[in-house]
Amino acid sequence: MLPNVSSTSAPPRLVLVAGDEELLVARGVHAVVNAARAHDPQAEIVDRAPGELTDSDLVDLSSSSMFGGLRVVVVRGAQELADDLRDALLAYLARPLDDVVLVVVHSGAVRNRKLADAMKAAGARVVAAARLTRPRDRHDFVAAEIRRLGGQISPGAVRALADAVGSDLRELAAVCDQLVADSGGLVNEAVVALYHRGRAETTGFTVADAAISGDLAQALTALRQALGSGVPPVLVVSALTTGLRDLARVAATGGGSTWEIARSLGMPDWKVERSLRAAQAWSDEGLARAMRAISAADAAVKGGAADPAYGLERLVTEIVAVRGRAAGVRR
Repeated sequence: MLPNVSSTSAPPRLVLVAGDEELLVARGVHAVVNAARAHDPQAEIVDRAPGELTDSDLVDLSSSSMFGGLRVVVVRGAQELADDLRDALLAYLARPLDDVVLVVVHSGAVRNRKLADAMKAAGARVVAAARLTRPRDRHDFVAAEIRRLGGQISPGAVRALADAVGSDLRELAAVCDQLVADSGGLVNEAVVALYHRGRAETTGFTVADAAISGDLAQALTALRQALGSGVPPVLVVSALTTGLRDLARVAATGGGSTWEIARSLGMPDWKVERSLRAAQAWSDEGLARAMRAISAADAAVKGGAADPAYGLERLVTEIVAVRGRAAGVRR
């Protein structure tokens, strides 16, 4: 289930990351980049988001590097490629270069499946990154994740954790990491029950994700559900603060590949990718206004505001209002 690419061996020259599960895609690409860096610390990384691949990139792909060394070319969203770009990649597969690692990320959609099939026919290493829809697959993911982090988990705890968190693998991975750290590595049903009593932080981040992405209706619905289930208002404010700070940190890097930004900030790949997408809809002034609104709401909540629920609804509404605009709602 996890990427079968070792960071201590030379990477394969052709890799197909097949699927659209964001966490598994990020890990699959990251594993290949790590292997390339381990093999050649000066390896050049060219990471193209969906729609960013150009004719110039394809010319470079087919040409040996003037300076020698390894190159990793990541083509994301291959199912969205125009026909001419797809055909150019198909032509490259007939004569791949020894100093290039080509990573093609294809969601599994019907469009451009010919390219995914050609990658397989050319002997590409296939990294499975399809969404895990069956409960058993999610259980296997949780057990493997805990082992990867150096912990142990009982079968009952696996089921309890998967049932408590749900189907979002990013959330499952984050919770596994936290549980291993908090429990000393031994995760049982009692630990899961204690940690997820109320699921406060998780629900707070659900509110934050919706507000930062501009979905006011979903954000307000999640907020009411969170408060109704006993989530302390201060944790909702904390989640909103964390989400916007992550967005600001990523935006301040000025660009670069996901891998480079993740390494420089010490953030997970999937969180960098999500923040990069969100940052495209935010202006600097809008972000500043949102942070000021959160600061004021945090002080009110901690000071025992008379109606924290109303204050949080105002906060969420204002965050959505200032998103993407240089001039937002004035306080």
